[in-house]
Amino acid sequence: MLFCFYSEPAIPVVRRPRTHRVRPGQGLLAGGGVAEREYAAQASAGIEALQRWYRPRTGRWRTAGWWNAANALTAVIGYMQCTGDQRYLGVVERTFVAAQRQHRDFIVSFYDDNGWWGLAWVAAYDLTRDDRYLTAARTIFANLVTGWDGTCGGGVWWNTDRKYKNAISNELFLVLAARLHLRCGHDRGSYLGWALREWDWFHASGLIGASGLVNDGLAAGCQNNGGVTWTYNQGVILGGLAALYEATGETAYLRHGEAIADAALSLLTTPPLPGTPGVLVEPGEPDTAPADGDRPQFKGVFVRNLCGFYRQSPRPAYRDFILGNARSIWDNNRNLKNEFGLHWAGPFDRADACRQSAAMDALNAAVALAAEA
Repeated sequence: MLFCFYSEPAIPVVRRPRTHRVRPGQGLLAGGGVAEREYAAQASAGIEALQRWYRPRTGRWRTAGWWNAANALTAVIGYMQCTGDQRYLGVVERTFVAAQRQHRDFIVSFYDDNGWWGLAWVAAYDLTRDDRYLTAARTIFANLVTGWDGTCGGGVWWNTDRKYKNAISNELFLVLAARLHLRCGHDRGSYLGWALREWDWFHASGLIGASGLVNDGLAAGCQNNGGVTWTYNQGVILGGLAALYEATGETAYLRHGEAIADAALSLLTTPPLPGTPGVLVEPGEPDTAPADGDRPQFKGVFVRNLCGFYRQSPRPAYRDFILGNARSIWDNNRNLKNEFGLHWAGPFDRADACRQSAAMDALNAAVALAAEA
């Protein structure tokens, strides 16, 4: 079974032997071929590097912001899920206890930040079956519902200021609603109803532009604002459409997702070489400021969700793309400490927990795909 992004209501943990350690700077296979155990060894080296930024006192990762911490936690959970290496189970519990000291129930004034934490706790529930984590996700979802109103015909606001309706807040609302529906058994409430309502609004809103990619949000007049087509906006909607297909069996959701995924692989990558897929590039990536704590996270979100979408729509191009990006990260975007930078095609620029956890999403996905082969 393929383990990419926790899209099933019950997912067993994969039990595999511990992999060999990777020495700093060590290449794994000559000629570019990488087997399952090598991807797992790369992921092990990467997660060890990520955890050097972890601070148990706060339950967060140094150099990463609040919403980034939810994604770092998701990457750690993903690593345990796809490798069976349970060394980091304590990180889940410690983060659950310590991070709430800063923000009760993991809720702040930004609905998108809250959505990331909701999905992280769904993932934690999938890994551990601890009901506390599912309860936390449900509490967060109830908060997101308060951000929905009739402006622009519906949709969730970006934050409690209620001045901007953007794509990411609504995509996260969709994914969390659909995943809660898949996990809550008979106590599903209106989760599926909210997921369907969100997709109907999102699809009709014009957020998906003429290029087939999702733009950042809506202008004051409720039309597409032509904003940047960030990679994570393409990824999260794939997660939502995959979950809707799983919940309903309606293949139209997959067709919509395939159109977005194909546009992203065509327009948001380096030019492919013969026999080699392109490498994911964030819009404006070369101009990323050193202090930018958001953009370095985005690409990992895309690959994580593309891998989950591949479970429902197993197109070979998606698998090749994920494996190719994981290889490029390891070969071209790594320092001697097995830390990963921003530019997945290379060269390595600098290390932080955002860059590292984003790259881990790609390595985790590669482990899952190699295990399936």
